[in-house]
Amino acid sequence: MTPEQKQLVRETWKQVAPAAEDTADLLYCRLFDIDPSVRELFHATDMFAQRKKLLQTLGFAVSSLDNLDVLMSMLQDLGRRHVGYGVTVKQYESVGVALLWALERSLGPGWTPTVAEAWAEVYTLLSRVMRSAAADGAPRSA
Repeated sequence: MTPEQKQLVRETWKQVAPAAEDTADLLYCRLFDIDPSVRELFHATDMFAQRKKLLQTLGFAVSSLDNLDVLMSMLQDLGRRHVGYGVTVKQYESVGVALLWALERSLGPGWTPTVAEAWAEVYTLLSRVMRSAAADGAPRSA
């Protein structure tokens, strides 16, 4: 990921921030539409709290793009926890599609091919680290 891509992600995240909860809602609606298998993972979930967690995680990731050691550690832990939730590789792909779709809707004309590429790079990084940690094993005990 280039410095320019990191900057684009940071700038566009600031633009999304005022309506971030709407963006998270768009993401989950799109996710459940394109991959109904994901809905079962959330059957007992407080979706308001889940949207908050998603936004916190994305915000942390965006703010940590220049501190990859801290970001990787958090993503690895998150990936290991997702094993227990039953998340599949296909579902990671669906989340990526839904995320980019929701960001495109939120940014409107600010969603350019360059911005799309930068966000795709971010999500590829995030999901790759999480999937790798998930493949390595279940969550560590506290």
